[in-house]
Amino acid sequence: MITPAFWQDRRVLVTGHTGFKGGWLALWLQTMGARVIGLALPPATQPNLFELTRLAGQMVSILADIRDRDALAAAIAGHRPEVVFHLAAQALVLPSYSHPAETYASNVMGTVNLLDAIRQTGGVRSVVIVSSDKCYQPRATACNESDPLGGADPYSSSKACTELVAAAYRASFFSSIDRGDLGTAVATARAGNAIGGGDWAAGRLIPDAVRAFADRRPLLVRHPEAIRPWQHVLEPLAGYLILGERLYQHGARFAEAWNFGPAGEPAHSVADLLATMAELWGDGATWRRDDTAHPHEAPCLRLAVTKAAQALQWHPRWPLATALQMTVDWYRAHGDGKDMATVSRQQISRYCESAQDAVRP
Repeated sequence: MITPAFWQDRRVLVTGHTGFKGGWLALWLQTMGARVIGLALPPATQPNLFELTRLAGQMVSILADIRDRDALAAAIAGHRPEVVFHLAAQALVLPSYSHPAETYASNVMGTVNLLDAIRQTGGVRSVVIVSSDKCYQPRATACNESDPLGGADPYSSSKACTELVAAAYRASFFSSIDRGDLGTAVATARAGNAIGGGDWAAGRLIPDAVRAFADRRPLLVRHPEAIRPWQHVLEPLAGYLILGERLYQHGARFAEAWNFGPAGEPAHSVADLLATMAELWGDGATWRRDDTAHPHEAPCLRLAVTKAAQALQWHPRWPLATALQMTVDWYRAHGDGKDMATVSRQQISRYCESAQDAVRP
């Protein structure tokens, strides 16, 4: 369970706060009274979650590149965060084929820059480096945290490299299990494919579907048979928050790699997801396979989340049908001109209520 009182007045740095996941995380932290500092590039799309939810009005928002060592060092030294969530990254597979050097620079050296600034400044107790389910070598079965890292495309490879960077800094400079201290505790979080309102990135399934359905045209799909660990964006964010709290309180005991993904329901393909989403959307929403050539993408990704369930008491709360309903509701509300800060906070509240209901006797 997340402890809202822990986050009250806590100084928290979120890199990538202008993005999809980072925006939801910053908003959630704000609802709990945290003193949020964000560092990211300007929003990459119009519209975007950052502006629609008016995040900048309730936080320190620093527009800078994670590759800028001086900007990172100044932000950490100037604001002295106690907890850091690192989400700033080049987050898409297809652009990594077009811009591999930029992908590695952002995802690998951006992480190096952050951890080095934390090392030099000191004072940070808890660091959660957000990685990806794609950091693993492809396999047909669900990946455990101890499985080999890898990745055939630049994005996946860069995330495996990010994991290695975090592990090396943890072993060399920060708190370790061997020492058992409460210095800076660094963990990595490997999440599945997050869906939800507020994502407009090109080449990502849900935003592409929303654009196509709204325009009443068929969505062209690259790999409808591909299986992914779909989950609403609030699911892994809940895991990050719980992990950040445990790192702060217990240090090296939780300074490891963690998976956050769906559990307790069958694996779902892209076709499965789109069938449900099209039904929820209505208005004749449809899709078809895109038979043109596309770069390689892993056919099947699954995550084993037993470790997080047992050690963090984190459990997925929304099945895919609920996640898609909340996603469609969000985009429909935006299309109807509703206040998206209010809608987004209501969805966070609904998720928290689901978590509380699950633990009541």
